[in-house]
Amino acid sequence: MGLNVIMMGPPGAGKGTQADRFARERGLPKISTGDILREGIKEQNPVALEAKKLMDRGELVDDATIIAIVRDRLARSDTRPGFVLDGFPRTVDQAVALDALMKERAQGPLVVIDVVVPEQELVRRLDGRRICDKCGTNAEPGKSECSKCGGALVVRADDDGQVVLERLKVYERATKPVLDYYRGRPTFRIVNGAQSQERVAHELDTVIDDAAAASAGATAPAGVPSQKAART
Repeated sequence: MGLNVIMMGPPGAGKGTQADRFARERGLPKISTGDILREGIKEQNPVALEAKKLMDRGELVDDATIIAIVRDRLARSDTRPGFVLDGFPRTVDQAVALDALMKERAQGPLVVIDVVVPEQELVRRLDGRRICDKCGTNAEPGKSECSKCGGALVVRADDDGQVVLERLKVYERATKPVLDYYRGRPTFRIVNGAQSQERVAHELDTVIDDAAAASAGATAPAGVPSQKAART
């Protein structure tokens, strides 16, 4: 069974940074609908350009478009050992579609992580946040150029003033119900995202391994010890 992780949390929670790190260290593809859309925008893809208008206003792209993008991406062979999803699902309909896709592919259970950060801290982080205009990577504090590709740093259109507040409202209204959808599952975990990146990373690694072991134990055939039992 693959290690399939959904990294959730409001804008500014740091889930993208942690998803990048975790995927890199575990040798898994990180799948971000934002990255896929940015690539399409550079290629002047009409669907991506229309989606950009919504994103710049702090609104969500429609479910049908996002589900189609993710379905196509998960069909690639590099996802067989697992994957890390960042920015999907954002609605209950997307979550239901993902469950159906996982069942169809016999991909195994989903480990769902909710990175929690107080709203005041989110506003502080988002106001004027800079990203690379070439690859979309969030800028590290004190950097004058992108540490990943050397590109110029710019303020995101959807990180400006009132758009920040609108993005948080959209998240509250549309995405929080997804957490309720997943909350009762044995693979759902909450992580404190208001810590240093190093502490968040350590907590993430611990809870993801614990959730993966719990899911293995729940699905192991009779007489077969779970990964968690094997380690004790």
